[in-house]
Parts: sequence; structure tokens; C-alpha cells
Amino acid sequence: MPFEVPPLPYDYAALEPYIDEQTMHLHHDKHHQAYVDKANAALEGTEYHDSSVEHVLTMLDELPDDKRTVVRNNAGGHANHSLFWEIMSPDGGGEPEGALAEAIDDVFGSLDELKKAVNDGGVNRFGSGWTWLVHDGTGLAVYSTPNQDSPIMQSDEPLLGIDVWEHAYYLKYQNRRPDYLEAWWNVVNWPAVAERYARATTKEHAAAG
Repeated sequence: MPFEVPPLPYDYAALEPYIDEQTMHLHHDKHHQAYVDKANAALEGTEYHDSSVEHVLTMLDELPDDKRTVVRNNAGGHANHSLFWEIMSPDGGGEPEGALAEAIDDVFGSLDELKKAVNDGGVNRFGSGWTWLVHDGTGLAVYSTPNQDSPIMQSDEPLLGIDVWEHAYYLKYQNRRPDYLEAWWNVVNWPAVAERYARATTKEHAAAG
């Protein structure tokens, strides 16, 4: 089945005042839809036209040269944005709990240090891209990627990603990307991030035998 834009799990205005309603309409309905349309068009007629986006992103080298970059950019955009809507919530913010909170403290020292690392990755990403908290197969890591590159491409499990393309914040924050990154933590959906972390650690333990 071709890729589809998932419906938002909340109203377009639900993340106000941190992310404005107009941005959510444009970001979800226009930008994400464009990634899906272009990815589907590029994959049509290939053996991957019915594959999951996660599978496609691990098989980019198998694609013909004339399709690889288009699929990388647009299937990556679809995967990244599908996660982005899920890890935000109008009831977001606060602090993580349980195993995720313990892992954050172990690796980064505190939640504040994690936020600083993620925000720094976003501020220092030249041009467009994403800043990530991932599970890299052995534990938590933070890094940023250009354009719509997904951590899935390097076999990492994305847990939390913040979009730092200008379309994600420019209507409200203009060129103040640091302000947007700081504000974003007020809508982070920690239970959704914790669920992704639990799945990633289950895979890690299975791989370890």
C-alpha cells in the first residue's frame, strides 16, 4: 500500500501557543503530503512500492540511481514527520519517567543536559535538518542530520526528533530557531518517546540473545 499522511492525533490549534495553528496546517497538510506524493511516485513500479517506509530507508542502495535521492529525501521526510506528530501532545512537557528517565540521567547527567544537547544540535545544524535523540543499538545518543535524512538510514531507532526546517517554525519564530527549540519542550510527548525507547531496548536485548 502506498504511503499515506497519518491524521494528526490532536487539533491543529492544540499545540498553541508554542506551535501555531497555521504552521500546523501548512506543515502537516502541505509539506508532509508533498513528501508522501513524491515518494509514492518514485517508488511506483519498483519492488518497494508496498514496503514500509522503515524498510525502504534501509534499502536505499538497492534503488536505481535516478530514484535513490528522491526516495531518500521524500521517504525520509515521511518517516520523520510521522514520528514528529506522534511525539508532540497538547498535554506535553514535564519530565520523562521510568526506564527512559533513568537512561537519560545515566547518559547525559540530567534532563536539562539532554535538552541542551538536542537544542545545540538543532541550533548548529546549518541550513535545514533535524536534531535527534536516538537509540543506536547500545544506548541513547544525540546527533543532528541534514535535510530529511532519518536515523533509520544508519540502523538507529529515532526516539525524539525536532524539525529545524524553517517551515516548522518561521511563521511564529522567524529566524529565532533557538527560541523555537526551547519552546518545543513544552509539547514533547514523553509517554510516546518512552514507548519508542521500550521497543528499542527490547530489540537490543533480542539481538544480544
